[in-house]
Amino acid sequence: MWADLEPVGRDPRGGYRRFAWTDTDADLRAWFDAEAARRGLSTTVDRAGNQWAWWGSPGRTHQGVVAGSHLDSVPSGGAFDGPLGVVSAFAAVDLLHERGHTPSRPIGIAHFGDEEGARFGVACAGSRLLTGALPVDRALALTDAGGVSLGAALAHQGRPVPAPDPDALERVGTFVELHVEQGRALVHDDAPIGVATEIWPHGRWRVTLAGEANHAGTTPLADRHDPMLELAALVADARAAAARHGVLATVGKVEVDPNGVNAIPSEVRAWLDCRGADPDAVAAVLADLARFAPVGESWTAATVFDPALAARLSGVLGNAPLLPTGAGHDAGILSAAGIPTAMLFVRNRTGVSHSPAEHADTADCHAGVVALADVLAELTR
Repeated sequence: MWADLEPVGRDPRGGYRRFAWTDTDADLRAWFDAEAARRGLSTTVDRAGNQWAWWGSPGRTHQGVVAGSHLDSVPSGGAFDGPLGVVSAFAAVDLLHERGHTPSRPIGIAHFGDEEGARFGVACAGSRLLTGALPVDRALALTDAGGVSLGAALAHQGRPVPAPDPDALERVGTFVELHVEQGRALVHDDAPIGVATEIWPHGRWRVTLAGEANHAGTTPLADRHDPMLELAALVADARAAAARHGVLATVGKVEVDPNGVNAIPSEVRAWLDCRGADPDAVAAVLADLARFAPVGESWTAATVFDPALAARLSGVLGNAPLLPTGAGHDAGILSAAGIPTAMLFVRNRTGVSHSPAEHADTADCHAGVVALADVLAELTR
């Protein structure tokens, strides 16, 4: 499965460029359907566009246990963030078959669309649409860097207008997402597998900095109104404020008009990502940056995963370490919607993620498959 996915969406600059509702995304969705068909699993697509494969027939009174993750990527992203969870879910089902396990409840595999938000700017769009956390009208109006709206992209791919799908959610009794760790806590714990306790609160804000377009070679420095200077101040101030308040802040995306090497920009748009264990500390950073007039684009409150479920799964996995994460996930959206949810992390020895250098050793990936199979068996005895 890993070899089949390897060439899909390769970025010539390194890593992967697997954006939502593109031809690459269609190839990934076809791969998911083919893997489900190979195993005789039934497949459905919910009204929000997420894919589901089922071993058994779930229903409102016979809810299933679901594993899975996403297949899309950030620009030049790594191979493991997302796909490891989907591949491992299929492999865990294979292992359960080899063991002769007969589940007492249906087992599902989910592929959530547009988790990274790399194209349209809203993370976990597929699961947010599914649960109703992202209003449909707002979603359809989102645009990518080329000005294409999400609604137009869906139409181009022949996909229907999305909508919340409470019937699909009612089929899920428990959700377990396996994911590569985006940090080195498991390296320090000398453990291949960990269990998540919570997701830190996190959000994205847009900052628009106005300037005056002019010639780079004829405009004296004293006469310039250059928004790039304000951008530099934003980056420096955000870093300093994050350090003061004990959180993380990043300016990682910038758009410049007219973006010419010999032109003073007329406008700069920048995006700020801020997250931390304490939401009040995140708010304090935003207060410190108030002069830049940041406009909120998304906010996810702290998500505490089901403590009893996390403790139970840690015990099943030999008292696997319990750890929080600063990264958002579809599991967090489903947890906020009231579904008992857990996450398993697979050790990442470098701690690097959202980069072509992202990596997990093969032995640790195999340990993740075994761990996920053990968890699914425990939850479907």
